[in-house]
Order: sequence, then C-alpha cells, then structure tokens
Amino acid sequence: MTTARILIADDQPDVLDALRLLLKSEGYASVGFTAPAPALEAVKRERFDAALIDLNYARDTTSGQEGLELLAQLKRLAPDLPVVVMTAWGTIDIAVQAMRAGAGDFIEKPWDNRRLASVLRSQIELGRARREKARLAGENALLRESEDAGLEGEDFIAESPAMAQVMQMLRRVAPSDANVLILGENGSGKGVIARCLHRLSRRADKPLIKVNMGGIAETVFESEMFGHVKGAFTDAKGDRIGRFELADGGTLFLDEIANIPPSQQPKLLRVLEDGELERLGSSRTLKTDVRLVSATNADLAAEVAKGMFRADLMFRLNTVEIRLPSLRERREDIAPMARAFLARSARRYARQGLAFAPSALAALERHSWPGNVRELSHMIERAVLMAAGDRIEHFDFSLQPPMPLAPVASAAQTLEQAEQAMVRNALDQCGGNIQKTAELLGLSRAALYRRLEKFGIDT
Repeated sequence: MTTARILIADDQPDVLDALRLLLKSEGYASVGFTAPAPALEAVKRERFDAALIDLNYARDTTSGQEGLELLAQLKRLAPDLPVVVMTAWGTIDIAVQAMRAGAGDFIEKPWDNRRLASVLRSQIELGRARREKARLAGENALLRESEDAGLEGEDFIAESPAMAQVMQMLRRVAPSDANVLILGENGSGKGVIARCLHRLSRRADKPLIKVNMGGIAETVFESEMFGHVKGAFTDAKGDRIGRFELADGGTLFLDEIANIPPSQQPKLLRVLEDGELERLGSSRTLKTDVRLVSATNADLAAEVAKGMFRADLMFRLNTVEIRLPSLRERREDIAPMARAFLARSARRYARQGLAFAPSALAALERHSWPGNVRELSHMIERAVLMAAGDRIEHFDFSLQPPMPLAPVASAAQTLEQAEQAMVRNALDQCGGNIQKTAELLGLSRAALYRRLEKFGIDT
C-alpha cells in the first residue's frame, strides 16, 4: 500500500513545520500551505488521502469562517477526501458547523500528538474503505458492460417451467438473512441469482461485494477476506479492509466457493459461526454482519467425501440450496434471451433494426449450449457484428456440434487414472487451450489447474 499523503493548511509556518515532523514520524508524506487558495489548487492537481486544515487565516483570527469556506470548497472538489479541522479558538458552535459541512473530526490547538495521529489514521482508513467500495461498485458496473455481461447485464428472463421453482424460492428466501448456496453449470447465471437475492432483500441499500474464490491465492486469503494491519507481513505498508468488512450490513457473494483451499476453510467457518474476525496481524476482534451467498458448479457433497471440503462448512453455506438449471433444460427461455441480447448488442454496435430469421431462432433452440447463457450472449454479439444484412441467419452463428470426449477409461484403471486420462484427452482435443479444456470438462480454470498440478501434467 502506498504512503498516505496529507494536505496541511495553516497560516503559521512554525505550525506547518511541527505538523510535518509529526506526520513524518507516523510514516505519512505531507504538503503544507499557508493560505486556502494554493491548497485548493493542489487538490485540483493531486490526490491526497486526508486534509488537516486550520479554521482561521489572514482575514480574521477567531470566527473560523474562512476555514469553513475552505472546507466547503475542498468537499466540492474532492467529496471523498477526509478533512480534519483544527483551531486555537475552538467552540462547540464551530465544531458543529464544521461537522455539518463535512469535516470528519475536530482538533483543538495545542493538539495532543497521539490524538491527532489517531484521528488522522482513522480518517485515512475510512477514506480508503470508501474508495475501495466505490472501486468494487465500479468493477461490478463494468462487468455488466463487459463481454461476459450477457449473463449479468440484462433483466433476468425466466419464462420456462424449469425456472418456476427457482423463482418461487427466490421470492421466499430473498427477504430473509438465510445463507444461500447456488448450484449450476458454468455460465448458467449464478451471479444473476445472487444479485436478485440481494436486490430483493432487506439489505438492498447496503453493498453487494463479489469475491471470486478461484482467483484468490492461498497465501493472501486472510488478507483479502479479513484484512490486515500495518506490519502484519513484509509488504503490509498500511492497514487494509477485508471483504467481510466491506460487505458489513450487506451481502457477500462468494463465487466458485469449492475452490477455497482446505487450510483456509476453518477460518471462514469461524466467521460464519461467530460473526467475528480479526485482521491479519491484529488481536482486536471485530463484529461483522453479512448475508452470505455462495455459488459453485462443483458437487460439494462429493468434495466432502474426498476430504477436500469440510462438511460443517458446507452445512453453514447451504441453509437454502438453489439449483439453477442449464440452458438446455430451459429451452423456452432461449428465444426471449436471444432477443434481449440482440437488442443490447444492436445498441452497442449501432446495428438497430436487426432481427432474427426464423431459421436462426430454430438453430439456437436446437443447440446443446455447453456454455449456457454466457455462450448464448457471446454468440449473439458475434452474430450482430457478422450479419451482412438486416437479418441474422443461422449461418451467422457458426454453430459447431458439441465435441465429444473419447472414451478413456477401462476396467483395469483406477478412478484417479481414468480422471488423469480424461484430462489429458481433453487437453489434446482443445490444443492445450486451458479455457476450452475447462469448459469441455465442466470445470473452473482453478479446478483444472489443481488437477494439472496433481497429475503432473505440463501444458
């Protein structure tokens, strides 16, 4: 984490020097100004983690109005910038005005070094937490606009009988705080269900934090999930907020939950049982209130039987279990989904007026869709780009028959040998392409990498 930069504004040079020395001893970088105008110019040019400003300058020495004006302008320029105000003429009225104008805290001169450092540390951490939440919200928004957004960017379409039970469970479960486990193949829409659960819950106005458990290395699991304090390990240059704290009051969505390393599962279980956690390197216990939604394409019961997943953790996760059918099990939804994806891609690529030829829709409904809704979305987007006229024909999809896995097992093989042979066979058929191999085998990339390492297969 980079060194925090603090802006200081005070009309007395000796005060600026004293504050610079204090902040340097606390590990902060600082820039000082003796008047409001240059401080405002600096905020326009640079990013600061906090501001420490005096309330009285040259215009007068006691009213605090010049400082309050500076505070208001700082909040207009940088709404997320934590500001701490200080003055030698502190009154309750001034403090109230400053807090109402957006100040994070109030310090009286002469200050206590420990209190001032503690206040700044808290404000910097709070500011970083807010920016992290905003960043994650931005990532989710970008995700909905990305090429994978076909799965998540449209309103959920569920007109088929196979989805009736799913929708019924959604309406019943969403208002509760029950933990939910969503099961389904890759690309079937598990993320959409998680967002629906959050949007229909009593936590809808709180954050929804998504974590891809397959993308977190075992060595940083605790730091990512529970946070850490400065000095907890070599590169811990400052405190970090974990995902549980970011989701406090809201929903935490753990995608690819089966990929949690066995060594980290007890730590997650403890938080789910007690609602308590400690940041890495800290002995201070924090309370957390999150609603947990998990998703996986794996058979957790089978993982438990193999000793790869804790049974008690599985029972904590699946208070309610929702199985999401594959797209081939809900063919009535293919045509309306295709039309929704067509409308979106046509707007994106300025191809309004495009429509499906009857033969195109028939081809879509016949296809086996091993990649489910995500595959459908990508195929429609590609067809919008490739269509020569104002109608999308069946040949614009370039549909290929599903690639069968050749039989690889024999009675003389153990289960592990058969699995190894199947992985090697799939790699050969996919030309060594990891993503295609994972999709062919119905695995996540992380799960496939684990098997490659287990069997000593070099790609």
